[in-house]
Amino acid sequence: MHRWDTTTKPATDQFDYWREVICTAFVPLVSEQSHRDSGFVAQVSTKSLAHTTLAHIASQAQRTSHGPREVASTDAPYYFVNLQLRGRSHTLQRGVEATVHPGEFVVLDTSEPYFLHFDDEWQMLSFRVPHSRIDPHLHGVADPRGRAVSSAGIGRAATSLMEILWETEHSAPTVEAELEVAFAAAVAAAAASRSPDPAESPVAPLRCAILRYVCDHLGDPTLSVHSVSRVFAVSPRTLHNVFAGSDTTFAAAVRELRLEHGRTLLSAADRATSVTATALACGFTDPDSFSRAFRRHFGQSPRDVLRERAHFVG
Repeated sequence: MHRWDTTTKPATDQFDYWREVICTAFVPLVSEQSHRDSGFVAQVSTKSLAHTTLAHIASQAQRTSHGPREVASTDAPYYFVNLQLRGRSHTLQRGVEATVHPGEFVVLDTSEPYFLHFDDEWQMLSFRVPHSRIDPHLHGVADPRGRAVSSAGIGRAATSLMEILWETEHSAPTVEAELEVAFAAAVAAAAASRSPDPAESPVAPLRCAILRYVCDHLGDPTLSVHSVSRVFAVSPRTLHNVFAGSDTTFAAAVRELRLEHGRTLLSAADRATSVTATALACGFTDPDSFSRAFRRHFGQSPRDVLRERAHFVG
C-alpha cells in the first residue's frame, strides 16, 4: 500500500504537495484550494486489485478539474468510481451536474473533461478502472457517467463491495481478477437499476455528442446555436429541444464549460498565462466580459485566482 500525508510537510507546502500527490496517484488534475488557510490537511492511500487502483482519500474544500489539457495528457482511458464516505461532492461531466452524498457513488470518465467541487472536509473511496474492464458490462445500460447512484437496492451491492474490497487484502492473481469482474458487473447493474432520470430521453446521446463537440471547441468565439446546429445537421429549434429535458440550456452549458475551463487554465501552476489570454482560450473576445462572468459564477475575479496561484507557487 502506498500512502501520502500532507502533514509530513510544512504548512506552507502542504497544498502544493497535495497537487503533486493527486496527479501521481490518479490522472492529470488541477486542484485549487477553496480557502486561503496556510495549511492543507489531506491523506491518500492506494493499493491495487488486478488492473484496478483502489484509493481512500481524505481532504478539504477544493475545486478539482480534469479539463481538455488534462484529458490529452492522460495515458489511457479510465473510469473513476467514487463512493462518497463523508461530506459531499458536486460533479460536472457531459453537461450533467450531480451532488453526491455519503453512501452514493458517481462514475467519471477520464477520456472527457470533468469538474469536481468539494465545499467542506470530505472522504471517499475512489476506484480507477480501465475502460476495458467496465465497458463489456455497460451494453444496453443507461449511460452512468456523471450521475449519482444511491446505495438503495442493487446500488448497495456495489457500495458494499467497494468497502469490502478496500478492507480486504488479496494476493492470488486469479482471485483479484474474479473480484475485479464482480465489481465491474455490480457497478453496471447499479447503474441499470437507477431510477429513470428525466434527462435520459431518446435525445440524450445527441446532447452528449453536442457537449463533447463544445468541449473540443471552447476557444471558438463563434460557437453558437446556429454554428453547432449546422455541424449536427439539425435546426436551431431541434438543438434547443435537445436540452429542454435537461437541467440546463445550451447557452448555459457552453458558458459554464467555458468558465470552468478558464478556471482550470488560471489555476494551473505550470502554465504562465494572463486574464486576456485565458479569456481568448475560452472563446471570450472581451476580457472584461470574461472577468464579469467569471466573478458572477465563482464569486471571485480571474486576477484573484492568479494571485492565489502565485502565492502557492511562490
